[in-house]
Amino acid sequence: MSGRRARGPLQRVQRRSRELQAQVAALRAESAAAAPEQRKALSQRCLQLKKSVDENTNALHGLKKADEPAPVGNYNERKEEEEKLLLKLSQQLQKLVLVLDQDNVTTNYAVDEERQKDPQTEDENGEEDESEDEESSEEEDSEEADDDDEDKLLDDPNVKECIAVGNFNAQQEGDLTFTKGEVLLIHDKKADGWWVAENSKGERGLVPRTYLVVHHDDGESQEQSEEHIEVVDETADGTEIKKRTDSHWSAVRRAITENDTVEVLATLGAVPAGFRPSTLFQLLEEGNQFRAGYFLQPELTPSQLAFKDLVWNSEKNTIYPRPTRASLIVTLCSCKMIPLPGVSIQVLSRHVRLCLFDGNRVLSNIHTVRATWQPKNPQTWTFSPRVTGILPSLLDGDCFVRSNSPSSDIGILFELGITYIRNLTGERGELSCGWAFLKLFTSNGMPVPSKLYELLLNGGTPYERGVEVDPSISRRAGSGVFHQLITLKKQPVLVVKLRSLSAQPKDILNLLPETLIGSMCYIHLLIFYRQILGDALLKDRISMQSTDLICNPILATFPQLMDQPDLMDALRSAWADRERTLKRSEKKDREFLKSLFVLVYHDSVFPLLQSTFLPDYKWAEEESEASRWKAIADFLKKSQENDGALQYLLSAENTHKAFDISEVAYDFLGEVRENNSGV
Repeated sequence: MSGRRARGPLQRVQRRSRELQAQVAALRAESAAAAPEQRKALSQRCLQLKKSVDENTNALHGLKKADEPAPVGNYNERKEEEEKLLLKLSQQLQKLVLVLDQDNVTTNYAVDEERQKDPQTEDENGEEDESEDEESSEEEDSEEADDDDEDKLLDDPNVKECIAVGNFNAQQEGDLTFTKGEVLLIHDKKADGWWVAENSKGERGLVPRTYLVVHHDDGESQEQSEEHIEVVDETADGTEIKKRTDSHWSAVRRAITENDTVEVLATLGAVPAGFRPSTLFQLLEEGNQFRAGYFLQPELTPSQLAFKDLVWNSEKNTIYPRPTRASLIVTLCSCKMIPLPGVSIQVLSRHVRLCLFDGNRVLSNIHTVRATWQPKNPQTWTFSPRVTGILPSLLDGDCFVRSNSPSSDIGILFELGITYIRNLTGERGELSCGWAFLKLFTSNGMPVPSKLYELLLNGGTPYERGVEVDPSISRRAGSGVFHQLITLKKQPVLVVKLRSLSAQPKDILNLLPETLIGSMCYIHLLIFYRQILGDALLKDRISMQSTDLICNPILATFPQLMDQPDLMDALRSAWADRERTLKRSEKKDREFLKSLFVLVYHDSVFPLLQSTFLPDYKWAEEESEASRWKAIADFLKKSQENDGALQYLLSAENTHKAFDISEVAYDFLGEVRENNSGV
């Protein structure tokens, strides 16, 4: 029997990545010295290699630590490093394809010109093609002939009037913006595919040839454009013309096939080149590991025999406060000079996601704050600090931040994002509009000062460096000092304020888990939950060795509210209404307040969680949000009028989801977090 150990799945993926890395390096070197006639073949090799990189990436995503035949140290970190490498290779290949295809455009154009000059050669080539494709259908031949005829007619120097088949927004200075259906007068048909055109207002500029078809007075051009459209992607609220050979659209088509939506939008000019798919949104979608409800649960000690951040104080009959290395308030003030997306996409939400980050790993839950903006000044986002009353907690710019991580590099990662829908396809997505990182400790380990910070936003992902949000701003800058200052003022920034806490607020925060980020407006509700959790797990358990299910609806369901901010707002509202009726002595009685909170919870959000009248929570869907809030408001009103939810629960008019034991049973072994030394 051989003593050689078999490779694990992660090791196999890593080895394949190194092979692909070497192939990409070789292909890039070969492409740099290649003759024009070799570029097409190199482009095909590049696409095939990118497909291999994507396949290896998919294999990496499917790996699990449990699949390894032997223990692997730092498994998650190794997997993340591998993902970064594969992403870098994919981006290098994507750029290389665009370069190679751009060179092919000039070559193809020159060949087309030669064919137009030599009709005899064209006829001979036509005969050869005919003999080679004898077995193809007449319908396909007809379609290809129509496409060729349309292209030749469009490139004819005598044809000056064209009609646009899609909307186009100027990508940089010198481009001409136009709309679908607009007639343009062509003055110069350049070989690179960018033609000089004039609109009906006399404005001139460069336009992409791929957006144009020949204009006929009888309206025939519009019919032809409809026939030649393949609904693959929008061109800034327009459509793509079928079967073009130039680099712009061939790159877009390949990107669509490979699901690289952001690359497509950037190519079309719908978003700046520095926008990326939202890193933090993708992490949220992967599971509950980065959600607040997960971090709200108690954490076990390394021995897993006790709770690390939930300890009972028998003298005061409550849980001990837990001081942490970082405990502060960060206030989101505003975002300035945020680039506007093109008209081809509709923005459903502007927001900031924030979390604890050490430059490599996310170390906390990911908290989201929605921004507001004014149509008169859409490049500025604002927030609502100190949310009170019925204002949604989702808008609360005041956030508490707690961390006990020993990392010297720990800080807050801010990612600005938009949720959008593409007008033509109806496809939804989430984009990052830039990110910033604020370290919480100086190089000598001291907390950073409490003050206002203006953070310059970076483009790309938090794992990229040196990427601008909108590179066109720098391209347009002059060389003088004055121009550089003006350019700096145009760069997107995030303004935040750090505040340290006085003794009393810090004591309140110390009742929370050691690692958590959340809204200040509902911190009192989280404290109630933690105290009830301490009662159930530490004070009232028959035996510390008992692992039985605990019958407690609040413990079983409260973490769900952290992912449904409108239900958290309903609980805030119901508690505020009840609190206003209390006497001063009652407000000082902790046990009385805790028992009252249990009653308010049962009469407000608990029935709503199982009601069939409440639609599922969907992020950034206006109709869903409005219908949910109406259902919530109606229920709270009836509950208040009937002095509780019992009548609602027993009424035949109201229906509820089928009962599940998880609604009332708290399984702390299934919910607690294992100790993670990095957090």
